Amino acid sequence: MKTGLVLEGGAMRGIYTAGVLDVLYENNIFTDGVAGVSAGSIHACSYLSSQPGRSIRYYMKYSRDWRFISFRSLFLTGDLVNEEFCYHTIPELLDPFDNDTFEKNIQGIDFYAVASDLETGKAVYQPITTLRGEAVNRIKASASMPLVSRIVKIDGQKLLDGGVCDSIPLKAMEDMGYGKNIVVLTQPADYEKKPAKMGLAKRMYRDYPLFLEAMASRHTHYNETLKYVAASVEAKKALVIQPSRDLHIGRMEHDKGRIKAQYELGRQDALKKLEEVREFLKES
Repeated sequence: MKTGLVLEGGAMRGIYTAGVLDVLYENNIFTDGVAGVSAGSIHACSYLSSQPGRSIRYYMKYSRDWRFISFRSLFLTGDLVNEEFCYHTIPELLDPFDNDTFEKNIQGIDFYAVASDLETGKAVYQPITTLRGEAVNRIKASASMPLVSRIVKIDGQKLLDGGVCDSIPLKAMEDMGYGKNIVVLTQPADYEKKPAKMGLAKRMYRDYPLFLEAMASRHTHYNETLKYVAASVEAKKALVIQPSRDLHIGRMEHDKGRIKAQYELGRQDALKKLEEVREFLKES
């Protein structure tokens, strides 16, 4: 039976996932497939390139740099998360991403970056085999938050953040044959998503009615997915790692102490689940 790793997004809150992944890497825990959404896909890259600690390192160093994530970047470039800085300057110059190791490792692990197709209103599970050149746009598409990001165009598709159409792609992984999945969430157990305000979205995406429908119903789909995850856990088909407490990290968090605390919480929660994870994967 194939095993999978499902990684929810959450913007800056997603640094929790980086903490979990670093513990998994340090303990030689890998699965047959990985599906990352938004920040989940970003942090999966360092995990799959054998670079534990990389995500928290550059988050701590550049989180207060306006080019990292800021309204100044949004005003100047059209992207809250600066494309040139985050997808080129950091991985190519400031904190080099190990493309060679990533490509070697990915030969034995399927990696999908989940995005949302504006024209169909459906999730797209983009297979990733390299991040060189324009291929990095598949990660960018997965993490491009609506309202504050330019639309990413890949192979004729118009894409944005995968969290709109499939925030927690457990069902998709099961449908692709991954029978047992570790699910990393970035919200605590008592979280329930509320409806989003749609005023600005209706104006910005008026040409994409199916995407607007997905945005409007996102909270319903998300809460139903949480029930599906719980049922999969009950059936011993899934194991969940999620924040044991709410640190109230903002989507644009710049406080380095709070960012580090969120990362450390991910490490602590993963360490507590380590033996359970080993047994869960062993049974497959």
